[in-house]
Amino acid sequence: MTPSTIALLGLPNTGKSTFFNRIAAARARVGNWPGITVDMAQATVTLNGESVTLVDLPGIYDLAGTAADETIVRQFLAQVPVRLILVILNASQIQHQLRLVLQVKAWRIPTVVLLNMVDEARRLGIEINTQALGDRLGVPVVALSAKYGGGYLEAYHTLSHALQHAPIPSQPLQEPVLPDIPPEAVAPFLKGAVTWPSLPQQTLTQRLDRWLLHPLWGLPLFFVGLYLVFQGVWSLGLGVQGWLSDGFEQLQATVLSPLVAPWPPLWQSMVVEGLYGGITTVASFVPLVTIFFIAMAIIEDSGYLARAAYLMDGLMARLGLDGRSFVLSLMGFGCNVPALMATRVIRSPGLRLLTMLVIPFSLCSARLQVFVFLIACLFPPQWGAVVLLSLYGWSVVVALLTALCAQGYFPNTDPFLLELPPYRWPTLAQVGWRAWGEVRHFLARASGFIMAGVLVVWALTHLPLSAAPASAETWAGQLGLALQPLLAPVGITPPLTIALIVGFVAKEIVIGALAVIYQLPGSELQQAIARDLTPLQAYSFMVFTLLYTPCLSTLATLWSESKQWQFTVFATVYALGIAWLVSGSVYQLGHWWGWG
Repeated sequence: MTPSTIALLGLPNTGKSTFFNRIAAARARVGNWPGITVDMAQATVTLNGESVTLVDLPGIYDLAGTAADETIVRQFLAQVPVRLILVILNASQIQHQLRLVLQVKAWRIPTVVLLNMVDEARRLGIEINTQALGDRLGVPVVALSAKYGGGYLEAYHTLSHALQHAPIPSQPLQEPVLPDIPPEAVAPFLKGAVTWPSLPQQTLTQRLDRWLLHPLWGLPLFFVGLYLVFQGVWSLGLGVQGWLSDGFEQLQATVLSPLVAPWPPLWQSMVVEGLYGGITTVASFVPLVTIFFIAMAIIEDSGYLARAAYLMDGLMARLGLDGRSFVLSLMGFGCNVPALMATRVIRSPGLRLLTMLVIPFSLCSARLQVFVFLIACLFPPQWGAVVLLSLYGWSVVVALLTALCAQGYFPNTDPFLLELPPYRWPTLAQVGWRAWGEVRHFLARASGFIMAGVLVVWALTHLPLSAAPASAETWAGQLGLALQPLLAPVGITPPLTIALIVGFVAKEIVIGALAVIYQLPGSELQQAIARDLTPLQAYSFMVFTLLYTPCLSTLATLWSESKQWQFTVFATVYALGIAWLVSGSVYQLGHWWGWG
C-alpha cells in the first residue's frame, strides 16, 4: 500500500526545514512529484507504527498568492491526496503568521500547528497558551524548538494521534476558494491565548542591525565579513583538497597502478586516467563543497544572509536581479557548483534562471590556480596582483552586463519580499545535517555525468592508438589544429587549445594538460611557456579560460537545477561566444597598442 502523504508547510525562516531534517534524519531525499515541476525534499518516516511520506513544501507567505512557490503549493495540494498538513509558525511572530493557518483550514484537510522557536518567544516575553489557541483554531497546537529539540516528543505524539484519526484520502480535494483574511481577522484567535510584554525590550538583533544595516557602513562591513569568511573557507578547503589529491596519487601509485599493470596499456590508461580520474575529479570537490556548505549554513541560519540580500537589493534590481542573486554570485567566486545549488532560495523561475546564467562567470578557485601559474610564468612580480585583480574585474563586468542585457528574457514575477529573522546561534548538529544533505545530493547528481565526460576527454587525448597521448596527432590535437582559424584571432595556440578542451572537465586539469603537452615538469614547463607565449597571449588565454564553458561539475549542476537542457545548452554556447568576443577584443586591442 502506498504510504500516506503528510505535507509540511510554513513561511520562510520558520525552521520548517530544520524540523524536517530532524524528523527525517538520514532518510531524506529530493524527488520530483508527477505533474509538479519542482524538486521537494521528502522522507519516509514511521508514526505510530505507520509508514508515511513527509514532504517539505516550499516556504510561502500567502497560500492565495501568485508567486511561483505559492502556486506550486496549491498545485501540490490539488493534485496529491494529502492526509495531514503540518503548519510550522514562528512563535515570536505569531500575530503575522497565523493567517496562513486560517487559509489552510479552507482545504478541509486535518491540520496540526507547530509553534517553533518558542524559546525565542519566551526570551522576548511572549507567552502562548497552546491549549487555548488550539481550541480557538479547532486544530492541535504544539510548542517546540526544532533547533534544540525541545517539545519534539510532544509534537511526535500529537502528530501520531492526529494521523491515527485522519481519514485516508482516495483522491485530492478540490481546490477551494480561499477566503480573504485581513490582519484584524487574526486578533480574535490570539485574544486570551497570547500575552505580549507591556514594555518591549531592545533585542540584540535590533542593536546589531543598527550597524549591520546602516546605510553608510552596512555594505563595507558586509564585504569585510564576507572576505574573512571566504578566506577561511578557501584556505581550509584548498588545503584539505590538496591533502586529498596527494592521497589519491598515493593510492594510484601503490594500489591501482600495480593492480592493472598486467593489463594491456590501453586498458590501463582508460582505468587509471579515465575512470579513476573521473572519480577523483568528483571527489576533489567534496572538501570544498562540504566546508562551503557548513559556512553557508552558519551564515544563513544566523540570519545575516537575509540582511546581505536586503543591503544589495536596490542596486541589483536595476539589472533584473535582486539581493539574493548578488550574494550567490559572490559565493560563486569560491566554487560555482554550490552557488548554483543555493539558487533554490530564489522563488521566481525567471530570476533563478538569470542568476544561474551569471554565476558561472564568477572566478572560482579552480580557475584561480591556472591564473596564478600563468602569471608567475609571464609577468613580473610587481604586476601579478594587478593582472589578477583585472581578471576579477572582467568576471564582475561580464556578469553584470549579461544580467542587464538578458533581464527582459527572464522576467522576475516575484517581488523581493523578505522578513528579516532575528540573529541566532546555529547548532552543530543543525549545520552538520544541512551540509551533509547538500554534499550527498551533489555527489549523487554529478558523479555519473562527470565520469562519462572524463572518458570522452580521455578518448580525445589518447586516440588514435598510433598517436602519442595529448599530442597533435590525437583527435584532441587535430581538433586544436582545426580550431586555429577560429582561435588564432584570440591569440590561442594549438597547445593551449588542447588544454582548453581538457579543461572542460575541470579547470584544475589545464596545468596538468600543459605539462603532458610540453612533456616537461615544474620550472622547466614555466620556462617553456614563457618562451612560446607573449604576456598578451597569456592574458587573452586567461580571459578566455575565465569566461568560456564552465567545468563539467558546473554544467551538470546547471542542468540538474534548471531542469531545462535548452537553457543548459544556451548557457554553454553563450559563455563560449562571450569568451571569444572579450578575449579577442583584448588580444586585438593589445596588438593595436603594441603590447603583442
